[in-house]
Amino acid sequence: MPRKILHLDLDAFFCAVEEKSDPSLRNKAFATGGSREGRGVVTSCSYAARKYGIHSAMPMAQALRLYPDLIIVHGHFMEYRSYSKLVMRILKNLTPVVEQISIDEAFLDVSDLPSESKRIASDLQMQIYSSLGLPSSIGGASNKLVAKIATNIAKSTHTGNTYPMAIKIIPAGKEKEFLAPLPVKEMWGIGPKSDEFLNKLGIQTIRDILNFPKITLDKHFGKFADDLIRRAKGVDSRLVRDHEGIKSVSNERTFFENIREEKQLLGQIKELSEKVGKRLRKKGLAGRTIRIKIRWHGFETHTRQLTLGQATNHDSVIFSAAKELFFSIWKTGKPVRLIGIGVSKLGEDIHQLSLFNQSYIREDNLLEAIDMINKRYGDHTIRKGMKIRSDHSWKD
Repeated sequence: MPRKILHLDLDAFFCAVEEKSDPSLRNKAFATGGSREGRGVVTSCSYAARKYGIHSAMPMAQALRLYPDLIIVHGHFMEYRSYSKLVMRILKNLTPVVEQISIDEAFLDVSDLPSESKRIASDLQMQIYSSLGLPSSIGGASNKLVAKIATNIAKSTHTGNTYPMAIKIIPAGKEKEFLAPLPVKEMWGIGPKSDEFLNKLGIQTIRDILNFPKITLDKHFGKFADDLIRRAKGVDSRLVRDHEGIKSVSNERTFFENIREEKQLLGQIKELSEKVGKRLRKKGLAGRTIRIKIRWHGFETHTRQLTLGQATNHDSVIFSAAKELFFSIWKTGKPVRLIGIGVSKLGEDIHQLSLFNQSYIREDNLLEAIDMINKRYGDHTIRKGMKIRSDHSWKD
């Protein structure tokens, strides 16, 4: 029997929560985040604001240029988290197989429920709206990939100032047919740069991927060409998995003797980054937030973290971020007792094609080979080398 997977996306979630606190905002062009002076970025915007070309992640200064009368609302993140938890509780009361992928998005496997996906989605949507006053849109299919795209397509056809409250279910066996005419940018994992690159190759729709010479796809995307073709066919075997039990992956090391030499410290950071990257890849996970922990000789401990635009499990990316954080804390010659590296904001390792340049492909292939050799012959059988430069830069 085909699986029944739903993808739920809360419509303009932050704005919907703000409207509950201030009903006068309804049907008005407003945005959360940033400031009236144009600092910061838009974290969410109402559908009335979207008519002016405003969207999330846009610099607030640009949003105000597009619509000077835009209402700016300071975000209330504790309230957003509270409502998100209430929504997830509703989902888990429906089925225990829930995978939350962001504060306002989740997958549900409802295969064990007797009703059809359309009825389940409609009932769920109404329950969230009637009990919490929050609008949502839901896509359904036999797998996660197509269910998410279905949600996006359902929402994209909406016009007007109101919330979409859309539902689109793709019947099992119709995945390829549904995807074929869609613009290639609708494929999950294809960013603006990849869309532009594929368009230049003559690939405008998802159907074009399947009609394109395989040898040319291999040339540009390496082993990921096969992944791209599978997606274009609507094939996705990934399970809906609950990652709540794994909040982060980290490793730390306490030194018997304090270390004060820069080269040694960077070597330790690189080794810890490799361990964390390997554990992430083994679990099929990637993370966006990189954290470093440093303890000085007197047990004084400091932590720093930064969040990347794209989730990663690549050793070099983790190391590069950790190195940057390290030099934001450490002063030359200061003795270090402990170093820890961690990665959080975890999710499934779904490759983002916007990163699929040749260096990315080489790195991924190399890591796969290193992991395989070390698994067969023992840890540290082979490692990537590095050279430390005096300007704190490094290279393989």
